[in-house]
Amino acid sequence: MAKAKAEKKERPAARDIGIDVPLPERLCTDPHCPFHGTLPVRGQALEGVVVSTRMQRTVVVERHYLRYIQKYERYEKRTRRMNVHSPPCLGLSAGQRVTIMECRPLSKTVSYVAIHNRGVST
Repeated sequence: MAKAKAEKKERPAARDIGIDVPLPERLCTDPHCPFHGTLPVRGQALEGVVVSTRMQRTVVVERHYLRYIQKYERYEKRTRRMNVHSPPCLGLSAGQRVTIMECRPLSKTVSYVAIHNRGVST
């Protein structure tokens, strides 16, 4: 009985990553998951929409933002697509809004990880 309690204390359901986002309900065994693995997050936290989930544990997230042009005193719309690591515990699919956060480079093109699934985009 004491052994079972000790094992329970050793493996928490999810690790606190230091960001104010809800912990995922599902568990995963992904070593690059910020909640259930050992990947630390740092730097920028951005929002975007998932447009493709055709890679293994990686999604394409599209961000729309405005950039100020000083000469014309106006803003221009810009779009950026980025490859983001998708932990299985978040269950991301195309069309969902996500919060992503910077991490160490996981591959040649992936330096961000999804940390919060905000549901379907409107």
